[in-house]
Amino acid sequence: MNEPGYVVENRAQWNALAPGYEAAGRRAWTDEPSWGIWDTPEADLCLLRDVAGLDALELGCGTAYVSAWLDRLGARPVGIDNSPAQLANARSLQREFGRPFPLVWGDAEHLPFADASFDFAISEYGACLWCDPYRWLPEAARVLRPDGRLAFLTNSALLMLCVPDQDHVAAGNHLLRDYHGMHRFAWPDEPGIEFHLGHGDWVRLFRANGLAIEDLIEVRVPANASTRHDFVTAEWAARWPSEEVWVVRKEAR
Repeated sequence: MNEPGYVVENRAQWNALAPGYEAAGRRAWTDEPSWGIWDTPEADLCLLRDVAGLDALELGCGTAYVSAWLDRLGARPVGIDNSPAQLANARSLQREFGRPFPLVWGDAEHLPFADASFDFAISEYGACLWCDPYRWLPEAARVLRPDGRLAFLTNSALLMLCVPDQDHVAAGNHLLRDYHGMHRFAWPDEPGIEFHLGHGDWVRLFRANGLAIEDLIEVRVPANASTRHDFVTAEWAARWPSEEVWVVRKEAR
């Protein structure tokens, strides 16, 4: 299979970054679930509600801490990731904490699973950020069972319009790029290719793949929150959503 260049580039990036994510992954494996760059509590977003007994898929699992949370809550998780080095981190943490579940090296744009294999799929800054939505979203829909749910968290569309191209410069209060046609983002000072869509494009993509929208959560930064990331400040995120969560459900046909 001929892989798109961004798949190869993103794999190389995350293989290089993986050693720096082992400690953070270990903390997340033991912590209570919280989400995104602000550690928004699960109680505020409720992404893992009613997952006990479900076949679950984490798309772009990295160190697989979300899969570990799913396992603790009684789901049957499978994690898939494009980076062998990140999967090595995940397997090390599985051995350390005694939580074995399947981990698969693969590309979320070409899922190696049969149709209707899962009840729930989730991505937190994983495939939803690093894969082309016109490729990974149809695959996620394909492997969901009727009435299965998909939830994913990524940067908000508004934030992506306000983040400068310069490295280590936070979003400001001016629009810096076009909203119409937003899709592929390459940053001058950083490797890797990201993908972001406007809300209308997401809605049309969901409908084309038989997914009904349950919710769009435009995340409010928790009080006294902080982040190690320098592309957005807490002051900015208190005024405008810096992250968004889409929750959709596979329609029965």
